[in-house]
Amino acid sequence: MRQRLKLVLALVAVVFLFSGFFGGDKSKEEIQKARQEIRKMSRETLQMLYRYVPQARSQVKNAYGYATFSNIGINLFLLSTENGSGLAHNNKTGKDIFMKMFSGGVGVGLGVKDFRIVFIFDNKEVFDNFVNSGWEANAQADAAAKAKEKGGAASAAVTVAPGLHLYKITKNGLALQATIQGTKYWKDDELN
Repeated sequence: MRQRLKLVLALVAVVFLFSGFFGGDKSKEEIQKARQEIRKMSRETLQMLYRYVPQARSQVKNAYGYATFSNIGINLFLLSTENGSGLAHNNKTGKDIFMKMFSGGVGVGLGVKDFRIVFIFDNKEVFDNFVNSGWEANAQADAAAKAKEKGGAASAAVTVAPGLHLYKITKNGLALQATIQGTKYWKDDELN
């Protein structure tokens, strides 16, 4: 039992170190480049969503705001983690708020999954709460596979709270998992 605990803690440490979770100070050029990359990812994510769910275009347009995230999920036996970045966009003001996310949990599985998440916010209160508090805790069981242009998975929006809808789109990868995990979304102080 102690050996498994040590292995899990070592894997968590490795994920943190390689994920940039403990990033250092960035130069102005690096900050600008990171913002550009996140904005590009956001546009690509919305285009992917519209390709899979055409009616989502009007949902995003008519919403108070939305958030897009690109995530890498890793599931190694009993440990699962997700790490990513994104932005929350306020449709009323046009302002982008750059954000990060991290998730850790336990469950049975093996795989790596690259996926995108789109949150749609119906009103200011839900948007502000997400941007300023941003917690999500969930139990999840999924299977998704995509290799190059074959396969893929996208689900219709799930209402995760009143006024908050979620689309999760698999970009590519392979994962079979059943996990219980908590995810934290927070403002990226370095990029805002």
